[in-house]
Amino acid sequence: MPVTFRCGVGMVIVGPTGEVLAFERSDQAGAFQMPQGGMADGEEPLDALWRELGEETGLTEADVAVVAEVPEWLGYELPPGARSAKVGRGQVHKWFILRAKRPDPPVVLDRERTPEFRSWRWLPMADVVAQVAPFRRAVYRRLDDAVSALD
Repeated sequence: MPVTFRCGVGMVIVGPTGEVLAFERSDQAGAFQMPQGGMADGEEPLDALWRELGEETGLTEADVAVVAEVPEWLGYELPPGARSAKVGRGQVHKWFILRAKRPDPPVVLDRERTPEFRSWRWLPMADVVAQVAPFRRAVYRRLDDAVSALD
């Protein structure tokens, strides 16, 4: 059984009305989450943020601006059946809060390159927290606090 935790980044994209951009998982209809991904060896969190954001959503610095960084790294342990050599026992992320520069960001979900998501929509953060996988819920509650602190 793996004992390591994969290091990565995550991003919360806040829209003009305060809702967040939530992405529906390809493997679970109706399950929404925030984009996140692993960091390459030697990669800095901010560099990983821009790379992962582009890979998973097609968005760039032209579409969003970083407005905050959650100061602590946030992690979760995966259920035993979801653990793997790549991910290990769980994941630990440096989270960033981004603000969309317009209400209709040009999201591009490339199902061939990164098939993790099937769709996206603006949702209240509380809705995302309520329906996210239970093992991620504590992290998402902390993200909700960070987003609320922006007001």
